Amino acid sequence: MNIFEKILSYLTFEIETAPESYGLYHFFMLGLIVCTAVILCVKYKDADYKSFRRLLFILWCVMVVGEIYHQTCFFFHNEGGVAVWEYEWYKFPFQFCAAPLYILPFAVFPKSERIRDCATAFLMSFSLFAGLAVVIYPNDVFVRLIGATTQSMIHHGLQVVIGILIGVHNRKRLTFRFYAGGIPVFAILISIAMALNIAGYHILQNAGMNDTFNMFYVSPYFDCTLPVLNILYPLLPYPVFLMIYIVGFTGVGALVFYLVKLFVKLGEYVQAKTSIYTRKAEKLSYVKK
Repeated sequence: MNIFEKILSYLTFEIETAPESYGLYHFFMLGLIVCTAVILCVKYKDADYKSFRRLLFILWCVMVVGEIYHQTCFFFHNEGGVAVWEYEWYKFPFQFCAAPLYILPFAVFPKSERIRDCATAFLMSFSLFAGLAVVIYPNDVFVRLIGATTQSMIHHGLQVVIGILIGVHNRKRLTFRFYAGGIPVFAILISIAMALNIAGYHILQNAGMNDTFNMFYVSPYFDCTLPVLNILYPLLPYPVFLMIYIVGFTGVGALVFYLVKLFVKLGEYVQAKTSIYTRKAEKLSYVKK
């Protein structure tokens, strides 16, 4: 191995046993995610939009660097001191959880407020759900490659943080119309995933590779492995399954959106009550003096 490959072998080292769900490592990462969300929400809830977009850009950069490292972990293999470069196509970065890599720039750079709103609505609903699903049930991302495992938790944790942060920052604009802006983004991503699935399958087959290539888990050639949907996939005609997938995720996206809205309202209520009690305590203290 050359020097670069030796460095990679250290960066992609494996531990004997993968972390367990709801073990010490998992609880530590959950605590880190919660603390990050609270700190950023408190600091940026009333930030001007320029500062808020700058924060989103920084978080996007963190996610991009992390994804490059993650892809390297599953591209480079150290087999007994011999460097093996072999890409695992099922890890191609165009899944639901990878969507922020492509959507965050549309929440940061466009001059059009409408485009930014569509991007942020998607990130606050569909993307937030995808992040929450993995953060709460991380079995599939807990592997012996501890670096890749940590990157996965940070990535999905940031999906949660960004979704909640957008909800808090846009708390006065959380209407159904705002949520609906995320639906076309979801539709575009699904359409791209379908095109990639069809093209990817035939390209890999012609190259003599039988690798699984199932972006967004909607490929007509490979089983869907998502919970619940994995039961429906073999039982239904593919068009019916696809319709259930789209309607189901649209409904779940709406549910998450309104849960965030409820969370924000509760936060405002608690803050208002705390302010009242604080003022009463200050007034009482002044009277005693």
